Amino acid sequence: MHHHVERKQPNSKMCLVCGMKNPFGLRAFFYELDNGEVMAVFRPREEHQSYPGRLHGGISAAILDETIGRVGMIRYGEEMWGVTLEFHIRFRKPVPLDAELRVVARITRENNRSFEGSGEILLPDGSVAVEGTGRYLKLPIERIADFDVEEQEWRVVPSPDDPAEIEL
Repeated sequence: MHHHVERKQPNSKMCLVCGMKNPFGLRAFFYELDNGEVMAVFRPREEHQSYPGRLHGGISAAILDETIGRVGMIRYGEEMWGVTLEFHIRFRKPVPLDAELRVVARITRENNRSFEGSGEILLPDGSVAVEGTGRYLKLPIERIADFDVEEQEWRVVPSPDDPAEIEL
């Protein structure tokens, strides 16, 4: 299915998933799609492996958790963040290293205090490698951490590879 990219979300300095200066991080980029989902794009490297040539399951959980949690930014902007309350994962296929991968996530249910979401890591051929579901508490950032936007370098990082349209 063909989707328009509505907006690119910010990255930070040292986050394991989106930190642009974290030497061991995934350096994932996140895009808001016209159907209300978020898509992450990342390329796992050798330092992210478990078995040779395979992405570590904990890293799979981290990128899925982050992507699902970021769907809330579409609805609440940066005023309300999702704090993981619980997370479940199902591994279907091995995830290779050194290939561009996509993660797609959406909110499946919500109430005043929390939301639930689901997401998948997609292989280059479009098949689902890993599925995740989670429940997230809605909180303003000042109740979660001492987050200085400037210090954390929280901003959109333009890339010549940013897509305007994607096929899922």
